[in-house]
Amino acid sequence: MASAQRMGRYVGVRDRRLAARLSAEDRAEARGLDPFDRLTCRTHRHWVHRCVSSAAHVVVVTGHRWCRDCERPVPVVVDELAGEIRMSCPSCGRFPDSPANRQLLRACRRSLAVARAARNF
Repeated sequence: MASAQRMGRYVGVRDRRLAARLSAEDRAEARGLDPFDRLTCRTHRHWVHRCVSSAAHVVVVTGHRWCRDCERPVPVVVDELAGEIRMSCPSCGRFPDSPANRQLLRACRRSLAVARAARNF
C-alpha cells in the first residue's frame, strides 16, 4: 500500500485502493499514459465508470461522449450489478462509433472490473 506522502492530494480519499490507483495513474500520466486510458478520474477522485456521466467528461474536440453525426453529448449508462456500460445518442439512438468512444467504453469496463476486484479483495 502506498504511503500517505506518495498519495499526496488523494490522502483524504476513503477507499485506499482507489487513492493508490489515482496516485499511480497521475505518475504514469506524467510518463506518457494517455489521460483517456485512465481507470480513475483525478477531477472527481473516483473510478472513471462512476463519474463518466458528468458533463466534464464530454470532450467535443476528441469526440469522447459525443455524437459527431448529431453534434450532441451522449449519455453513458453504467449498470454496476450487471457489469454493463452502454452509450447511445439521444437523437439518433445509435452508439456513436468512434475511436474516442470505443476508448471510453474500454476504460469504463476496465475501471468497473478493477473496482469490483478491489471490493472483493
